[in-house]
Amino acid sequence: MAPILRRNKLRELLRQGKPTLGTHIHSSWPGIMEVVGNSEMMDYVEFSSVYAPFDLYALENLARASELYDMSTMIKIDPVPSYFLAQRAIGAGFQNVMFADFRTTEEVQGALKAVRPEPEGMNGCWMHRIEGYSIENGSKRFVEYAKDVVIAVMIEKKPLYDKLEDVLNMTDVDMIQFGPCDYAMSIGLAGEFSNPKVCEAEEHTIKLSLKYDKHPRAELGSNYTSGPAGFEKTLKRYSDLGVVDYCIGFDVSILLDWMRAYGGLTRKMLKMD
Repeated sequence: MAPILRRNKLRELLRQGKPTLGTHIHSSWPGIMEVVGNSEMMDYVEFSSVYAPFDLYALENLARASELYDMSTMIKIDPVPSYFLAQRAIGAGFQNVMFADFRTTEEVQGALKAVRPEPEGMNGCWMHRIEGYSIENGSKRFVEYAKDVVIAVMIEKKPLYDKLEDVLNMTDVDMIQFGPCDYAMSIGLAGEFSNPKVCEAEEHTIKLSLKYDKHPRAELGSNYTSGPAGFEKTLKRYSDLGVVDYCIGFDVSILLDWMRAYGGLTRKMLKMD
């Protein structure tokens, strides 16, 4: 058995200065990863583990499924226990990590160290799947692999937003994602995603990230109710701001929107309501 340690497509695209496109999944069923792969549209898949149940076996199975396609993988994880989850996900085969819900720069710095290899970081010698379990533990290849992990940080809590420039000055931060839902809650505006204060903070985050040569990523939902025209309008807004990295759609939202739209049409035809 040869160690996995495969190429990181997301890192390669960022390094080449090319746009990137991903999608989110909540389901830990490997078949969903294969469905995305069969579309041949996505550069990577983000497993949004903060929103759905999963176990450690699921991480390996999702990674295995992604390896059937020319796709990279990312996992979005909670702040606690970020060290454990980040290192287990990387060892299972996930190539990129997004950290959510941080409030302090110290939390960000700790997360960066959890990903990066020793001696600069805290990711050491493990009997990981990506190293053949016991074939190539703690190798120079693993060190390079861990250095190539794309690290994304959510800016969604007011205390960390206030320290945005400190975060952007951290060398190992590659990608920034603004979180309007959490940010709105953190400033006492729960549910008001389009409030001018929230929109202003998002645009400031994007512009400052570009200034510091980081990669601001935009998330776009499925939102079937507005149709392609509404989606394209939102896409253009971010494009005009200079965003070239996107993660679009959530498996659960796509299902919900489809049921509402086409279930509604069917019920109307059948005069069920």
